[in-house]
Amino acid sequence: MKTLFINGSPKKKLSASSYFIALQKLFVKGQKVSLNLRTKADYQPILNELHNVDNVVFCLPLYVDGVPSHVLRFMEVMESYCSDNNLHCHVYVIANNGFIEGRQNEPLMQVFEHFCTRANLTFGGGVGVGGGVMLNVTRILFFVDIALLLLNIILSVVHSGNFFPVESWISFIENALLLLFFNCGVLFYLCRMGMKMNKGEIAGKKYTRIMLPSFVFIIFADIFFIIVSIFEGGLFRGWLSKKSLDHPIA
Repeated sequence: MKTLFINGSPKKKLSASSYFIALQKLFVKGQKVSLNLRTKADYQPILNELHNVDNVVFCLPLYVDGVPSHVLRFMEVMESYCSDNNLHCHVYVIANNGFIEGRQNEPLMQVFEHFCTRANLTFGGGVGVGGGVMLNVTRILFFVDIALLLLNIILSVVHSGNFFPVESWISFIENALLLLFFNCGVLFYLCRMGMKMNKGEIAGKKYTRIMLPSFVFIIFADIFFIIVSIFEGGLFRGWLSKKSLDHPIA
């Protein structure tokens, strides 16, 4: 079995879509290929892979309650290409949005359902994730926690020769379990969809979210987007580099 993962995020680094692809790969067997879809230059490598894949997984963000324009344009090309070359595979979708409700991704799922019907492909279902941006931040925080743990171990060894600072390990484990809890809904449904993919079955559409109370999510989301706006959208996207309107993403 061969599965093609298509990252439809326009971000070059640390996108939520790349995070969910990494998680989904944990539950999929066989050969796995990942390709980015940001510009027209990415079309042909993806189309070439379609000739010998069993599953295609689109992982992308929700933009204005729908499919990002650069992905939509590719879908038009892929529809014709699959029809002309008599290609058939299962198509699955992992969609994420910045809202708390995963069901906000339903219109995007419907677009892919109609796309599969027109292209004579099998829509295998998908997972709609609410709070995708914040879940992606948990990945960054996890690696920060690892770095802090290693630093505390080094400091403990230098000062006392102790390779196992208990308080540091307890703090790390508590934070890791908390981040795991935030992601448990996503992990459950991605695991479920992965099992269906391995059997060539239809997974259906499922929706989940970050496991955080809505009123807490809103507070943190407001703070996060205020910080992002101060950096003109550059934070986590272009590593604080300013964006130029003369060079659109797609």
